[in-house]
Amino acid sequence: MRLLTILLFIVLSIAALLLPWLIKEPDVKVRDQSVTAHLPAIPEVEVKRDLPDFMSMTDVTEKKEEFFRFLLPLVEAENIRILHDRAYLKAIYERYKNGELTAADKKQIEEWIDYYRLEDDIAIDDNLFGLLKRRIDIIPEMMVLVQAANESGWGTSRFSRKGLNLFGQWCYSKGCGLVPTGRVEGGRHEVAQFDSVNASVKSYMRNINTHGAYLDLRLLREQKRLNNADILARDLITGLSSYSERGEDYIEELRAMIRINRPIVERVSEELNPPPQPE
Repeated sequence: MRLLTILLFIVLSIAALLLPWLIKEPDVKVRDQSVTAHLPAIPEVEVKRDLPDFMSMTDVTEKKEEFFRFLLPLVEAENIRILHDRAYLKAIYERYKNGELTAADKKQIEEWIDYYRLEDDIAIDDNLFGLLKRRIDIIPEMMVLVQAANESGWGTSRFSRKGLNLFGQWCYSKGCGLVPTGRVEGGRHEVAQFDSVNASVKSYMRNINTHGAYLDLRLLREQKRLNNADILARDLITGLSSYSERGEDYIEELRAMIRINRPIVERVSEELNPPPQPE
């Protein structure tokens, strides 16, 4: 009898140790598709590891069209991904208000806290959801396109050709990128290199959505949301004065680029996203 008791104790002890491994946590990547049923599916876009030879294009309009045709699908895909996250954030917030947060919800919140560069020890409360809602939002395609064109010289700069960096983003660890010509003595910054143009776009949009220098842009966008107004490039670029040392002159240049290039972008967008044909 004593032997049986000992064996039973051993079996129960082993079961207790194995239980955490036997109970599978829900996969946070498996999401309720109904939450995003009103949104377009996130498109699968080709990973772009090279740029077209923009330097060889002598026709200005042709170069612009090709630049926008190349970049626009990547920007659209990233914005749709952000909108999906935004929809899931809203659903998780509703469960939080009802005291029904799941382990998967908490895991997802942790991932957002890390990706959107919030404090690791921040409490899960209304303030956190407010910060996430402000940061998990789209960047107007036109704004992304004209900044990419401006910062990369329409895809011809050394940093865009060699580092696939279309937005002039900096990094600060030695060897992280390309050393800019004329960097001041003792300077640490380099111009970041990316494995793909997709990664460059994603990094730029994350930067706009997280860096303190663009808080005014995010607050303006948040106010537009509260007013049920459209999120437009011509409005949000006022929050980019810290992006360039040129300040307001930089903003005015972007405004001019938007006015001049909008018809080309609209033409390319219609070509890439034709309206559905009637059956």
